[in-house]
Amino acid sequence: MEEKLMVYLEIHQLRKQRLRVSQIAKRLRISRTTVYKYLEMTFEEAVEEFEPGDRKKKLDPYRDWIVNWLREFPSLSGAQVYDWLQERFPNINVGESTVRRYVNEVRDLYQIEKKEESREYESVEELPPGKQLQVDWGQTIQKDTHGKEVRLYFIAFVLAHSRQKYMWWLNRPFTTNDTIRCHDLAFQYFEGIPEEVVYDQDNLIAVSENAGDLILTKSFQDYIHQRKFRVYLCRKADPESKGKIENVVKYVKNNFAKNRIYSTLEDWNGCSLKWLERTGNYKVHNTTKKRPYEVFRLEKQHFRKISDPLSYESNNIISLVK
Repeated sequence: MEEKLMVYLEIHQLRKQRLRVSQIAKRLRISRTTVYKYLEMTFEEAVEEFEPGDRKKKLDPYRDWIVNWLREFPSLSGAQVYDWLQERFPNINVGESTVRRYVNEVRDLYQIEKKEESREYESVEELPPGKQLQVDWGQTIQKDTHGKEVRLYFIAFVLAHSRQKYMWWLNRPFTTNDTIRCHDLAFQYFEGIPEEVVYDQDNLIAVSENAGDLILTKSFQDYIHQRKFRVYLCRKADPESKGKIENVVKYVKNNFAKNRIYSTLEDWNGCSLKWLERTGNYKVHNTTKKRPYEVFRLEKQHFRKISDPLSYESNNIISLVK
C-alpha cells in the first residue's frame, strides 16, 4: 500500500512540473488511466484508498442512502450517485472517484448488479472561443410522484469551445415559438451570442429543401434577423458536425434525468439548472480535461452582447414573448 501512495505522490509532483499525462505514464511505466485516476484523488482520499484494514470510510454514514438508491435504480452510475449525494447533502466533502469506488464496493457487498452501457466519444474538431453553439432536442419518460409515467421534452445547448451547457424542459412537444423563447433564455444564460448556431434538420426551424438549400420557417428567419447569428443546418450524412450536442443530450438523459422522480415542471427546471451548476458545467470534461464554467469565463468575452428586450418589429416575435 505504501508503494501505491508513493506512486500517487510522484504523479502529483510530476504534474506540478507541467508534464503531460502521457509523459507521466511513460516515466512511471503505468497506464494513463491510472494517472488520471490518481490525479482526481485528494491526498486524504489516497490515504483512505491505500491504507489496509477496516478503517471507517468517509461515505459510511451515507451507506443506507446509497444502498437504497442502487436497489431501487440498479442502473445508477457512480457519477449519478455522486450528483445525488451533492444534491441531498450540499455540505458533503468527498471526491467523485471516492464515490465511484464506494459504489462498486457496495454493489459487490450487496450483490447489486449494474448493466454496463457503452461510452460515447467525441470525434470533432476543437473550435475557437465565441465561434459556435450547438443545439438539439430530446425527450425522456419519467415516473412522477404517483408512479405514473410522464413524457418530458427538452432543448439543450452547448458552446463548442468551453462545453458550457444550458437546457430547458417542457411537458409537451416544442413549437417554433418555444424554441425561439428558449434561444433567448440560453443567450441570456451565456451572456451573449456566438457567431454560429448549429442544428439538425429539425422541422421546428426548417420546412423544406430547395435546390440543395434548406429553407427556414418564417418565424425563425425573423428571429435570426433580430438576433443576427449565422445558422448551419447539418445534413443526415454529416452527423459529426454536431457530435458535442449529441453527447450532451445523452449526458442530460443519463446523468440528470435517469431515475429522477418528476413532480412539477417548475421544480424540474429548477433542479436542472442546479444540476448544470453542480455537475453539468462544473465537472471536468472528458475531452478538454477542464471545467466548462472556468473556460466559459474567458469564452464569453468573445460573444456579441445580447440586446434586451427583443425588438417588436416582427409579429411572430411579439407573440412568443407574451
